[in-house]
Amino acid sequence: QSLCVHLNYPLYIRSVPTQGELKFHYTVHTSLDVVEEKISGVGKALADQRELYLGLLYPTEDYKVYGYVTNSKVKFVIVVDSSNTSLRDNEIRSMFRKLHNSFTDVMCNPFYNPGDPIQSKAFDSIVSTMMVQAC
Repeated sequence: QSLCVHLNYPLYIRSVPTQGELKFHYTVHTSLDVVEEKISGVGKALADQRELYLGLLYPTEDYKVYGYVTNSKVKFVIVVDSSNTSLRDNEIRSMFRKLHNSFTDVMCNPFYNPGDPIQSKAFDSIVSTMMVQAC
């Protein structure tokens, strides 16, 4: 599951499998509160960084929720199955970097209106590839 959010408004949500998608929406929106708490708790020394990997936001019985924030306050959330023990922290960080780079490509498209939902096939392809690799 993947989410891209700006100003707490989702720009992109992708869930596999699609059944129980509403549950993931709730989990992701709940995680935004944790993201806000972590951002406000970050010291001034870290506020100057270009990007901010927040790491594990919180684990549930079924899922682990990870967060990432760009310097322009765009939030990325990735939810993975708790039973997936093959994903390490550096791999999650790498996934966020790929998402961020692809998001930057979307923003550079002159036909994209910032704030609109992301409907880029290239962005969707990268997310799909990451989801296959994470399974």
